Amino acid sequence: MSDKYAIDSHKLMYHPTRVAQWHEAGDDWEKLKKVYPIYVEISPYGGCNHRCTFCGLDYMGYSHIGLQFDTLKNTLTNMASKGVKSVMFAGEGEPLLFKNLDLIVEHCSSVGIDTALTTNFVPANQQNVERFIKNCSWIKVSLNAGSAKNYAQIHRTKEKDYDKVIENLKYAVDTRNKNGYKCTIGVQTLLLPENRDEVAILAQTCKDIGVDYLVVKPYSQHLFSETKKYVNIDYASMIDMGESLQQFNDEKFQVVFRANTMKKYVEKKQPYSTCHSTPFFWGYIAADGKIFGCSAYLGQDKFCYGNIYDNTFEEIWESNKRKESYEYVQNTLDIKNCRVNCRMDEVNRYLWNLKNPNLHVNFI
Repeated sequence: MSDKYAIDSHKLMYHPTRVAQWHEAGDDWEKLKKVYPIYVEISPYGGCNHRCTFCGLDYMGYSHIGLQFDTLKNTLTNMASKGVKSVMFAGEGEPLLFKNLDLIVEHCSSVGIDTALTTNFVPANQQNVERFIKNCSWIKVSLNAGSAKNYAQIHRTKEKDYDKVIENLKYAVDTRNKNGYKCTIGVQTLLLPENRDEVAILAQTCKDIGVDYLVVKPYSQHLFSETKKYVNIDYASMIDMGESLQQFNDEKFQVVFRANTMKKYVEKKQPYSTCHSTPFFWGYIAADGKIFGCSAYLGQDKFCYGNIYDNTFEEIWESNKRKESYEYVQNTLDIKNCRVNCRMDEVNRYLWNLKNPNLHVNFI
């Protein structure tokens, strides 16, 4: 099944210079501290207009706090100067509740950072949608049902929100097409017992609207989430669904059924013993300004390097706190306790093979 955006894999192989910098540094921290992330996820706002049944970050408390506009803007400028290539605005809450996020995205374009947006898309309006479509590389909308009634039950909101999302998606696609913008517009749904019978309906809806893809992915239990409803979900019985969804695929629309990720969820084991992606190739800026090296350990001091209200991104990234975190990850962290299918799992598999090559790698 086509997955031209490598959503069910990784893209680190497209950044050989950064990987080589990390690999050649070995265990020399003075060199390693200069390895900046390629990708950073930013949570501009902690509050959310929904209370989804599957929310993995419910333990953050949906706090109505947001990053200060100028501080965020200056941080992004500093990040760009140090080689950060992309930022996804998502995080603990709904990013569109952050005032003037469209202007922040516009600023990212001006300093050379690719941007993306993961959102429930309910708070979108015509003005900010136009700026997002013009400046974002992609927008992914979380839409976890094929009907308004089921949507309201899973997202724990009003049924009218479903209609709002559909209308916003139509407007976004129309705006993109009319202006010749290159923003990829996608929809993502978590495959749950409550919505498994509506995935085909959702696929048809997405195709009719004109979005580029529908991602169907498995749930992954967050380490600290109070939500335990889906902790024992059985994906072994759902993997075959991917075959039937191929009927919707054509040159303009794809269903990206994440079978590889589902299989890994069933296996619940990693073929590596050390997390090499942390604290190097990606980072996370929380709604209170703290910088973390792993989204699975938000709020955990061992993974927090500093706060953008106190220091620049550069100062934080090259700090002793990050060095201490690196040493902890390398020497103490037991990844058997980590989140199954964490965001860096495929990257870690790739990096592990680089660090631990088989005997015949020279026979290319």
